[in-house]
Amino acid sequence: MLGLRRSAATLFDISQSLLRNVTFHGVRVQGIRVGNAEVPNNKPLKTGLQEVYGIGRRKSHQVLCGLGITNKLARDLTGKELIDLREEVGLHQHGDELRRRVGSEIQRLVEVDCYRGSRHRHGMPCRGQRTKTNARTKKGKAVAIAGKKKAPRK
Repeated sequence: MLGLRRSAATLFDISQSLLRNVTFHGVRVQGIRVGNAEVPNNKPLKTGLQEVYGIGRRKSHQVLCGLGITNKLARDLTGKELIDLREEVGLHQHGDELRRRVGSEIQRLVEVDCYRGSRHRHGMPCRGQRTKTNARTKKGKAVAIAGKKKAPRK
Protein backbone atom coordinates (compact mmCIF):
# COMPACT_ATOMS: atom_id res chain seq x y z
CA MET A 1 0.00 0.00 0.00
CA LEU A 2 2.85 2.37 0.82
CA GLY A 3 4.37 1.82 -2.60
CA LEU A 4 1.10 2.81 -4.26
CA ARG A 5 0.99 6.05 -2.30
CA ARG A 6 4.52 6.94 -3.34
CA SER A 7 3.82 6.15 -6.98
CA ALA A 8 0.63 8.22 -6.83
CA ALA A 9 2.58 11.09 -5.31
CA THR A 10 5.21 10.92 -8.06
CA LEU A 11 2.48 10.79 -10.71
CA PHE A 12 0.91 13.85 -9.12
CA ASP A 13 4.28 15.66 -9.20
CA ILE A 14 4.72 14.78 -12.86
CA SER A 15 1.21 15.91 -13.73
CA GLN A 16 1.72 19.20 -11.89
CA SER A 17 4.97 19.88 -13.75
CA LEU A 18 3.21 19.12 -17.05
CA LEU A 19 0.31 21.41 -16.19
CA ARG A 20 2.71 24.27 -15.54
CA ASN A 21 3.99 24.07 -19.11
CA VAL A 22 0.86 23.05 -21.03
CA THR A 23 -1.60 25.37 -22.72
CA PHE A 24 -5.12 24.26 -23.57
CA HIS A 25 -6.25 25.74 -26.89
CA GLY A 26 -4.19 28.85 -26.32
CA VAL A 27 -5.36 29.32 -22.71
CA ARG A 28 -2.59 29.10 -20.14
CA VAL A 29 -3.23 27.33 -16.85
CA GLN A 30 -3.23 30.19 -14.33
CA GLY A 31 -2.98 28.89 -10.81
CA ILE A 32 -3.86 26.24 -8.30
CA ARG A 33 -7.16 25.60 -6.55
CA VAL A 34 -7.07 25.70 -2.77
CA GLY A 35 -10.23 25.91 -0.70
CA ASN A 36 -12.58 26.38 -3.70
CA ALA A 37 -10.67 29.46 -4.87
CA GLU A 38 -7.99 30.06 -7.46
CA VAL A 39 -4.59 31.05 -6.04
CA PRO A 40 -2.73 33.08 -8.72
CA ASN A 41 0.63 31.75 -9.88
CA ASN A 42 2.38 35.10 -9.99
CA LYS A 43 1.65 36.12 -6.39
CA PRO A 44 3.48 35.00 -3.25
CA LEU A 45 1.55 32.39 -1.28
CA LYS A 46 1.04 34.72 1.66
CA THR A 47 -1.02 37.12 -0.47
CA GLY A 48 -2.40 34.49 -2.83
CA LEU A 49 -4.05 32.53 -0.04
CA GLN A 50 -6.06 35.64 0.82
CA GLU A 51 -8.13 34.98 -2.32
CA VAL A 52 -9.85 32.21 -0.32
CA TYR A 53 -12.94 33.52 1.52
CA GLY A 54 -12.24 33.48 5.26
CA ILE A 55 -8.44 33.55 5.04
CA GLY A 56 -6.81 36.90 5.69
CA ARG A 57 -3.26 38.04 6.35
CA ARG A 58 -3.03 36.51 9.80
CA LYS A 59 -4.46 33.11 8.94
CA SER A 60 -2.40 32.79 5.75
CA HIS A 61 0.72 33.52 7.83
CA GLN A 62 -0.33 30.87 10.39
CA VAL A 63 -0.93 28.28 7.65
CA LEU A 64 2.45 28.88 6.01
CA CYS A 65 4.30 28.87 9.34
CA GLY A 66 2.55 25.65 10.34
CA LEU A 67 3.75 23.99 7.15
CA GLY A 68 7.20 25.51 7.26
CA ILE A 69 6.83 26.87 3.73
CA THR A 70 8.70 30.06 2.97
CA ASN A 71 6.80 32.80 1.20
CA LYS A 72 7.39 31.65 -2.38
CA LEU A 73 5.32 31.86 -5.52
CA ALA A 74 2.42 29.46 -5.96
CA ARG A 75 3.88 28.07 -9.20
CA ASP A 76 7.04 26.96 -7.33
CA LEU A 77 5.16 24.56 -5.01
CA THR A 78 5.96 20.88 -5.20
CA GLY A 79 3.19 18.29 -5.25
CA LYS A 80 3.70 17.33 -1.60
CA GLU A 81 3.67 20.96 -0.49
CA LEU A 82 0.46 21.53 -2.44
CA ILE A 83 -1.26 18.54 -0.82
CA ASP A 84 -0.08 19.65 2.64
CA LEU A 85 -1.30 23.18 1.93
CA ARG A 86 -4.75 21.94 0.92
CA GLU A 87 -4.99 19.80 4.06
CA GLU A 88 -3.89 22.69 6.30
CA VAL A 89 -6.38 25.10 4.72
CA GLY A 90 -9.06 22.42 5.08
CA LEU A 91 -8.59 22.47 8.87
CA HIS A 92 -9.83 26.08 9.00
CA GLN A 93 -13.36 27.21 8.18
CA HIS A 94 -13.42 28.88 4.77
CA GLY A 95 -15.40 29.34 1.59
CA ASP A 96 -19.01 28.21 1.29
CA GLU A 97 -18.97 26.56 4.71
CA LEU A 98 -18.11 29.90 6.35
CA ARG A 99 -20.67 31.79 4.25
CA ARG A 100 -23.40 29.35 5.34
CA ARG A 101 -22.40 29.73 8.99
CA VAL A 102 -22.42 33.54 8.87
CA GLY A 103 -25.77 33.51 7.05
CA SER A 104 -27.32 31.16 9.60
CA GLU A 105 -26.06 33.34 12.47
CA ILE A 106 -27.61 36.44 10.87
CA GLN A 107 -30.85 34.51 10.29
CA ARG A 108 -30.87 33.48 13.96
CA LEU A 109 -30.49 37.12 15.02
CA VAL A 110 -33.39 38.10 12.76
CA GLU A 111 -35.63 35.30 14.10
CA VAL A 112 -34.86 36.14 17.74
CA ASP A 113 -35.83 39.74 16.87
CA CYS A 114 -32.98 41.34 18.77
CA TYR A 115 -31.67 44.82 17.97
CA ARG A 116 -28.91 43.56 15.67
CA GLY A 117 -31.40 41.30 13.89
CA SER A 118 -33.77 44.20 13.22
CA ARG A 119 -30.86 46.26 11.85
CA HIS A 120 -29.93 43.37 9.53
CA ARG A 121 -33.57 43.04 8.44
CA HIS A 122 -33.81 46.73 7.53
CA GLY A 123 -30.39 46.81 5.86
CA MET A 124 -28.86 49.23 8.32
CA PRO A 125 -25.46 49.15 10.05
CA CYS A 126 -25.65 47.16 13.27
CA ARG A 127 -22.46 48.10 15.10
CA GLY A 128 -23.22 51.64 16.23
CA GLN A 129 -22.08 53.63 13.19
CA ARG A 130 -23.71 56.96 12.44
CA THR A 131 -26.35 56.86 9.73
CA LYS A 132 -27.37 60.48 9.23
CA THR A 133 -24.63 61.22 6.72
CA ASN A 134 -22.83 57.91 6.20
CA ALA A 135 -23.84 54.24 5.70
CA ARG A 136 -24.44 54.68 1.96
CA THR A 137 -23.18 51.16 1.28
CA LYS A 138 -25.85 49.59 3.48
CA LYS A 139 -28.66 52.09 2.85
CA GLY A 140 -28.24 52.28 -0.92
CA LYS A 141 -28.36 55.28 -3.24
CA ALA A 142 -29.71 58.48 -1.68
CA VAL A 143 -33.32 59.19 -2.67
CA ALA A 144 -34.77 62.70 -2.59
CA ILE A 145 -37.96 63.08 -0.54
CA ALA A 146 -40.73 64.94 -2.38
CA GLY A 147 -41.64 68.30 -0.86
CA LYS A 148 -38.63 68.42 1.44
CA LYS A 149 -36.42 71.44 0.84
CA LYS A 150 -32.78 71.56 1.73
CA ALA A 151 -31.73 74.21 4.20
CA PRO A 152 -29.71 77.02 2.59
CA ARG A 153 -26.01 76.90 3.22
CA LYS A 154 -24.46 79.75 5.12
